[in-house]
Amino acid sequence: MTADATRTGSEPGTPDATRASDAPAEDVAEPSTSPTTVDPAGPTSVVRDGAFWAWTAVGLLIVVGLAALTRFLEQNVPAWAEGTAVEDIGAAIEYPVYAILLGLLGNVAVTVLGWRDRIAAAFRTEFFIKTGLVLLGASINLAVIASAAGPAIAQAILLISGVFLFTWWLAGRFGLDDKLRALLASAVSICGVSAAIAAAGAVRARREQLAYTASLVIVFALPSIFILPWLADVFGLSDAVAGAWIGGNIDTTAAVTAAGALAGEEALQIASIVKVTQNALMGVVAAALTAYFTLRVERRPGAARPGLGELWTRFPKFVLGFIAASVIATWYLDATGADGKATIAIVNDLRVWFLILAFVSIGLEVRVASLREAGWRPVAVFASATVFNLALALGLASLLFRNFSA
Repeated sequence: MTADATRTGSEPGTPDATRASDAPAEDVAEPSTSPTTVDPAGPTSVVRDGAFWAWTAVGLLIVVGLAALTRFLEQNVPAWAEGTAVEDIGAAIEYPVYAILLGLLGNVAVTVLGWRDRIAAAFRTEFFIKTGLVLLGASINLAVIASAAGPAIAQAILLISGVFLFTWWLAGRFGLDDKLRALLASAVSICGVSAAIAAAGAVRARREQLAYTASLVIVFALPSIFILPWLADVFGLSDAVAGAWIGGNIDTTAAVTAAGALAGEEALQIASIVKVTQNALMGVVAAALTAYFTLRVERRPGAARPGLGELWTRFPKFVLGFIAASVIATWYLDATGADGKATIAIVNDLRVWFLILAFVSIGLEVRVASLREAGWRPVAVFASATVFNLALALGLASLLFRNFSA
């Protein structure tokens, strides 16, 4: 996440505030000479002096402390609630709920104390979730990935194409700038903040546009974590269809994992595979956006044409780690048999810790200031695209995964 959107004198969601001809110093892709610059891969970056590292250490202590409290509650609340009127609720609540709620409470506390921006470098959501997903690969047998790859790829291509084009068209009808259109369409159709970051670098978006889009992603993803597993149960969806729906619809990988964990282990596995498949296409979309904006939108004399190296730069390389972990774990279990399950259990426990750290960071990252500044039109576009995504993802998941079995 970036810091709050810088005020420009008009709403970032309006055409006047988001024209491609705005000062290039605001572009994400260009370096800044000021002490504080925007890092598209994470929180606001500041001068790396002793105070920076001290506050980052404080932030890490807060994140780890909230994660430890999450694990404590997860392990003890069911026992505390046993024999009471809330026994079923206590047993049903899992670590994503505790982690996000504690992160939100921590967000309020550090904001009141004035620490929020000083410790923001410690909120490494992308690192935590990608590490957790790589470790998740160890718990997924390679045969499951192989059997799900076909429908997952088909769903990813159809869903990304449909939702991206719908969002791009709708944002154009609302008069939004092309750069903001690209960020919104990428975020809602692929994988939220990661896709917005890749798109921002591809189209040279302004930092307040990226901050705003990232805030929208988190605000919409948080309720989806709880609503979609509940709707899947109401609709009577199978675990595979529910997982494919969750993985294809929720915009952030962290939120997909949280919702999948609430829906069940098989749903989590399918949701992760579907989301990882979509993530793998993020590099293709980023490369396409780079070419489109370079050759059609910006039309800058002498602009270099994007090559294969650009595609590799944008490719989410943690996908390779996810697959490698699955290959290694599958081979290890085949070689060691039952004796190897204890080792895999240790890896799974470590995975849970990283996912808890990610969910706590999500709660700590939420900002509302940039949403207030941006006006209603980008919100309307994002909300409409989310509803369209819900319907299309449900239809595709029901069609492609209706007969799937792990």
